[in-house]
Amino acid sequence: MHIHHQFTGIPRKYWTETVRYFSTNQQSTAVGFREALFNGLPPDRGLYLPESIPEFDSAFFGSEMTYCELASEMIQPFVSEDLTSAELIKISEAAFNFSIPLISLTANLRVLELFHGPTLSFKDFAARFMARCMEHLLSEEITILVATSGDTGSAVANGFFGVDGIQVVILYPSGRVSPIQEQQLTTYGCNITALEVQGSFDDCQLMVKDAFLDESVIKRRPLSSANSINIARLLPQTVYYAWAWKQANTNQPIVFSVPSGNFGNLTGGILAKRMGLPIERFIAATNANDVFPKYLETGEFRAMPSKQTISNAMDVGNPSNLNRILKIYNENLNAIRKDLLSWSFQNDENKKSIGDSIEKYNYLMDPHTAVGLLGLEKHQKENKKDHIGIVLATAHPGKFTEIIEPIIDDNVPIPAQLQKTMKKEKNSIIIPANYSYLKDFLDDT
Repeated sequence: MHIHHQFTGIPRKYWTETVRYFSTNQQSTAVGFREALFNGLPPDRGLYLPESIPEFDSAFFGSEMTYCELASEMIQPFVSEDLTSAELIKISEAAFNFSIPLISLTANLRVLELFHGPTLSFKDFAARFMARCMEHLLSEEITILVATSGDTGSAVANGFFGVDGIQVVILYPSGRVSPIQEQQLTTYGCNITALEVQGSFDDCQLMVKDAFLDESVIKRRPLSSANSINIARLLPQTVYYAWAWKQANTNQPIVFSVPSGNFGNLTGGILAKRMGLPIERFIAATNANDVFPKYLETGEFRAMPSKQTISNAMDVGNPSNLNRILKIYNENLNAIRKDLLSWSFQNDENKKSIGDSIEKYNYLMDPHTAVGLLGLEKHQKENKKDHIGIVLATAHPGKFTEIIEPIIDDNVPIPAQLQKTMKKEKNSIIIPANYSYLKDFLDDT
């Protein structure tokens, strides 16, 4: 079966159809939101994408709404088959109950702080939204499998902690997440299990994908995913782009710089642009893992083994959301290049950026946000056009004290919730980077 999907945008007032989700590999039948949410991956090993994208006009984006109202309005067409507006408002209010400030560093440089949720990472938006959707739509017990390079695991653990009927198994690369991130992953207990994998994030991600394709495991226990391979992770990530645009309140063009690893955050932004949000362009700022900048340059994509850097959550050598991006642009490289710029920055540049940001702007940022800042500063240097640049600040600097403190030669303030976490006892199960060990674990528990 071969299905070809072209993306369409229909003005909101004419939007009547139910959005279905197709697989990027185009070998599986389209499904509704609930199925896409719980399946995680389609059977053909592609990724789910909406068949059509509702469009809103700029008057909608500029109208007076709270963050939760904006979230409910933007997400509603994508979930209308399974959730009413009233249910979605409730979910949004429970998920997004923290502040999202837009900080001005200079007249044309802003930072959108996405780290004021419970685990101090932008991943809280997606994980908390997903957990509440699943809790609302759950009909049988399920196990959520998630691979993490740092922040996803803790956000998922926090979002799903204590949710009835849902077991969570987190795979993380041993010695490749920060000590605080590891504490956040491994200290929940209850329905959360942490598997410490002797390998890289890419190994963890591959083991999770293998489990989803293993009929003998799936027959015994329904599996779902909370990685950015799950479409429900991306929907709430469209909203804060619109919120930032609204807060910026300017007629100048807006450029977003997104620290990029697995490219879920960027894909959320691209969907927001397709929904009518007036975004001039995006900068996909990467660390030494530069497969995407090379792809834009050469037109050829080559996955690489991931390299270890100080911005560890972006250490991804084969970004899973790239397939989604290609599909959204109908694989038109010129169209991608028109909307996206991408550059790679090394550890030494990244360290310098953290120090410079305090000197220039009196602003302390984590190593991932610092990569985003480098991307934006490079763009502003090379592009004389008058525009507002917004960097997505993806994590609180207090999560990376061991990296930041030697750079700035000073203490980084640690928020109270992190101090509490650091006192808890770590509890993980160490396994080799081989799917058979994950399978044994799933079979035995």
